[in-house]
Amino acid sequence: MQKIKSLMTRQGLKSPPENLSDLGAIESLRVPGKEEFRELREQPSDPQAEQELINSIEQVYFSTDSFDIVKYELEKLPPILNLQELEEYRDKLKQQQAAVSKKVADLILEKQPAYVKELERVTSLQTGLQLAAVICTNGRRHLNIAKEGFTQASLGLLANQRKRQLLIGLLKSLRTIKTLEEDYPGAIQLCLECQKAASTFKHYSCISELNSKLQDTLEQIEEQLDVALSKICKNFDINHYTKVQQAYRLLGKTQTAMDQLHMHFTQAIHNTVFQVVLGYVELCSGNTDTKFQKLQYKDLCTHVTPDSYIPCLADLCKALWEVMLSYYRTMEWHEKHDNEDTTSAAEGSNMGTEETNFDRGYIKKKLEHGLTRIWQDVQLKVKTYLLGTDLSIFKYDDFIFVLDIISRLMQVGEEFCGSKSEVLQESIRKQSVNYFKNYHRTRLDELRMFLENETWELCPVKSNFSILQLHEFKFMEQSRSPSVSPSKQPASTSSKTVTLFEQYCSDGNPFEIQANHKDEETEDVLASNGYESDEQEKSAYQEYDSDSDVPEELKRDYVDEQTGDAPVKSVSRETLKSRKKSDYSLNKVNAPILTNTTLNVIRLVGKYMQMMNILKPIAFDVIHFMSQLFDYYLYAIYTFFGRNDSLESTGLGLSSSRLRTTLNRIQESLIDMEVSADPTATLTAAEERKEKVPSPHLSHLVVLTSGDTLYGLAERVVATESLVFLAEQFEFLQPHLDAVMPAVKKPFLQQFYSQTVSTASELRKPIYWIVAGKAIDYEQMLLLMANVKWDVKEIMSQHNIYVDALLKEFEQFNRRLNEVSKRVRIPLPVSNILWEHCIRLANRTIVEGTQTLSGKQSAIDHSYGLELHIRYANVKKCSNEGRALMQLDFQQFLMKLEKLTDIRPIPDKEFVETYIKAYYLTENDMERWIKEHREYSTKQLTNLVNVCLGSHINKKARQKLLAAIDDIDRPKR
Repeated sequence: MQKIKSLMTRQGLKSPPENLSDLGAIESLRVPGKEEFRELREQPSDPQAEQELINSIEQVYFSTDSFDIVKYELEKLPPILNLQELEEYRDKLKQQQAAVSKKVADLILEKQPAYVKELERVTSLQTGLQLAAVICTNGRRHLNIAKEGFTQASLGLLANQRKRQLLIGLLKSLRTIKTLEEDYPGAIQLCLECQKAASTFKHYSCISELNSKLQDTLEQIEEQLDVALSKICKNFDINHYTKVQQAYRLLGKTQTAMDQLHMHFTQAIHNTVFQVVLGYVELCSGNTDTKFQKLQYKDLCTHVTPDSYIPCLADLCKALWEVMLSYYRTMEWHEKHDNEDTTSAAEGSNMGTEETNFDRGYIKKKLEHGLTRIWQDVQLKVKTYLLGTDLSIFKYDDFIFVLDIISRLMQVGEEFCGSKSEVLQESIRKQSVNYFKNYHRTRLDELRMFLENETWELCPVKSNFSILQLHEFKFMEQSRSPSVSPSKQPASTSSKTVTLFEQYCSDGNPFEIQANHKDEETEDVLASNGYESDEQEKSAYQEYDSDSDVPEELKRDYVDEQTGDAPVKSVSRETLKSRKKSDYSLNKVNAPILTNTTLNVIRLVGKYMQMMNILKPIAFDVIHFMSQLFDYYLYAIYTFFGRNDSLESTGLGLSSSRLRTTLNRIQESLIDMEVSADPTATLTAAEERKEKVPSPHLSHLVVLTSGDTLYGLAERVVATESLVFLAEQFEFLQPHLDAVMPAVKKPFLQQFYSQTVSTASELRKPIYWIVAGKAIDYEQMLLLMANVKWDVKEIMSQHNIYVDALLKEFEQFNRRLNEVSKRVRIPLPVSNILWEHCIRLANRTIVEGTQTLSGKQSAIDHSYGLELHIRYANVKKCSNEGRALMQLDFQQFLMKLEKLTDIRPIPDKEFVETYIKAYYLTENDMERWIKEHREYSTKQLTNLVNVCLGSHINKKARQKLLAAIDDIDRPKR
C-alpha cells in the first residue's frame, strides 16, 4: 500500500481524502495524463511474468510506513561487494518496481471512470451540505425566536399541567393506600379468619406451616398495636384510639390494653419532662455533649440557667398539659362509648354482657385510679424542677410569673382529679414564704428610708383617683372574684364555670407565655398643680355669696366628707355659706390627700395582693406582711406628729385605749427600740431583732415649731390624712382579702381591721391637739382673767376684756387656717377637729387654771397636764353679781364664736355653764350634783364648796359636802 502511495506521488496523483474536511483537496486532484499511461502500456506485457515478479517481492516491503527500505537493503549487502551481483540485484529490483507500477497503472485505468463519477458525486454532496448548513442556521435562529417568544412558556404550562395530572393520580393512589394504613381491626379480623380457616385444614403440612406464620403475624400486629397505643399519650386522636380499642377488643385484651396505657402515660411523663429540660440545658450550654443525656432528671434540672428558667418551666407545663389532656380525652372517650355500649346491650342480646360489664368496670376503676397517679407524677416532676434552682435570685415580677404558672398548674390538677395539689403547695409555699420574707424585709427598710426623707408635701392626684387605676391593681379589674386566677379570665361570666379542659380541649394551651405585657394605657393619675384644668382652678376659688344656686357637687362633697354617707336632704344656700368659715375643702378640688410614700405603700399592697391572689396557700403570710406595712406607716405618723406624753395627763381622752393598745402592740412586735452597733452581739439577739425595723425619725427639713405655719399644720394634714386615705383603701380591699383568707385565720384579719385600720382616724385628735394648744395664746387670757374682780356689787352690762382678747386669737387662728389651706386642702373633719380642740381648750381655760403662774412656764404647758384647778373656782370672793358677770362673759364669747365656726354644739359649753350654775344650788341639791358630775376634779369641787357656796351654807353642811367629795375621790387613789 505504501508503494502504491509512493507511485501515485511520483505520477502526480493524490490519494482520496480520508474525511469530508478534505473535500477541498479533492477538487485539486490531478488525473494522470494519457502520455503517462501510454508509457506504462508500451512496456512488455506478460501478465504471468509480472505476477511472478510481484509475488517474488519480499513480504517486508508490504509492512508499515515506518519501514526503512534503504537501510534494509544496505544491511543485506555482503561484506565483500561484487559489482556484477549488485547490478543484477539492482535490475531485479527495477523489474519488480516496474511490475508493481504497471499493475497499479492498470488498476487506476480500470477504476478511473468510477473514480471520476464518485468525485462528481462528492462535489455535489459538498454543495448540498453547504446549503443544509445555511438552512440549519436560519432554522435555529427562528426556533430561538419562537422559544423566547411563545414556545417556552406554552410548553412549560403544558409540562406543568401534565405533572399536575400525574400528581392528582398519585394523590388518589396515596389516599387509597392510606385507607389501608393503621387498620388494626381489619388486619386482626383478617388474620383471625385466616387462622380459623387454617385450623380446619391443619392436617396438611403446608397449611400447618401457614398457621404458624399467621400466629407470628398476629404477634407482630400486637407489637405494632402497643406502639400505636403509646402515641395517644401526647396527642389524642379519636379515630386512632377507636381503632386501637376495637383491635384490642377483637383480641380479647381490653384489660391488658388499659394496663399498657397507664404504663405508657407514666413513661410519657418521664420522657417528656426529660426531653424538655434537656433541650434547654443543651441550648444554654452551647453544645450537645452526651454527658447531659446521661444525667438523672433531678441533676439535669440544676443545670437550667436563670435566663431560661421561666421559658423552660412554661414549656414543661405545656408538655405535661398535653399528656393530662390526652388522659382527660381518653376518659371522655370511654364514658361516651360505655354509654353507647350500655344502650346497645339493652336493645340487643345479653350474650357476653357479664364479661363486657366486668371489663367496663375494670376500665373505669383503672382510669379513676390513674387520675391521681398521673397527677402525683406531674407534681413530683415539677417539684423536682422547682427545687433545682433557688427562686430567691429572681426579681419580683419574674417570681410572680413563676407563681402564676404554678398556680395555673394547681388549678389544672384540681380540675383534673379534684386534688388540692399538696405536693406542689407545700413546695412552692416554703419557697414563696422564704422569698417573701426577704422581699418584705427589704421593702420595710425602704419604707423607713422613704418616711425619714419624706417632707410631707402633697402628691397631686386627680379628684377621681382610684387605686384600681394603678398597674399593680389591674388584676382586680380583670377579675373581681379572688377564686379565679388573674392571668386568664373568661370573656363573659356565665352561670356554669368553664373548666380549663373544656376551654382548651380542642385548641390552645393554658400555659402560653404572654410577653411581659404592660397595659398599653399609662397611669393617668397625676393632676397639674392639684387641678385637672385651668377652668376648674378658676372656679374652685369662687365665692358663693350671691343669690345664685350653690353647685350640687359642693353640697354633695361637703355632706359626704362630713358623714361618709349620701345626704338624706339637700343643704340650704345659707347653711353652706356659713359653713365656708370652717370648711376649708371648698376652695380646692376635692382630690385625695396623699404623699409619694403613701403611693409607694399602696403599690406595695398591690404587689402583695398579686402574690396572694396567685398563690392562696400563703394568703395569711402575705396579709400579715401587708398589715405590717400599715402598722409601720401608722406608727411613723404617730411618732412624727402625735407623740406627746403630757397629752394623756389632761384627762381629755385624746388617745383612746384602743389606739394606745394598738401603738403598744406595734412597738413591741415591729419596732426595734435597741439601736446597737455592737458587732459582738449574740446571734440569738440578732435573730430576735431580725424581724423588727428601727423606729423612723422625722426629716430635719420638716419644721413643726413655727407659729407662722401653725406649727407645721400643712405637713400634719398631709401626713395624717394620707394615713386616713391609706386606711380607706384597706377598707376597700377588705372583701377581697376576706375571700382569700383561710377560715382559721380570719380572726386575725378581723382583729387587724377592728383594732388597727379603724384607729387611723383617731390619730387626728392627738396630732391636731398639739396645733390647737399652741395656736391660741391661752396664757395671755389667764393673765387677763387673774385681774378680774368677781365680788362686784351691781350687775354689769359690759363683758370683760379677756373675752375680746380670746376672740381676737380665734380670728387670727381662722386667718392662719385660710393661709394654710392655700397650700393644702383642709378637709372638713380636720377643720372641725381643730376648731373643737381650740374651743375645748378655751372653755377649759375659762374653767381651769393654775394656782401659780410662772413666767417660765407657758399656758400650754399648764393646760397640758400640770395641776389643774378652777379659774372661776380660784376666785376668793364672788358675789351674785359676779356670777352674773361670769355668765355674761361666757355668753358673749359663745355669740361671737358661733359666727366664726359652724360647729354645733359648742364643745364643753355644758361643762362651763353647768359649773357656773352650780353656784346657785342649795345644800341638798349640791350633794346630789356632786355625785352626778364626775367630770370635775376634786379640787374644782372643793373650791366650789369652800368659796362659792360658803356664803349661804353653814359649816356643818360644808363639811358634809367635803366628805362626799372625799368619798368620790377615794376610789381614784
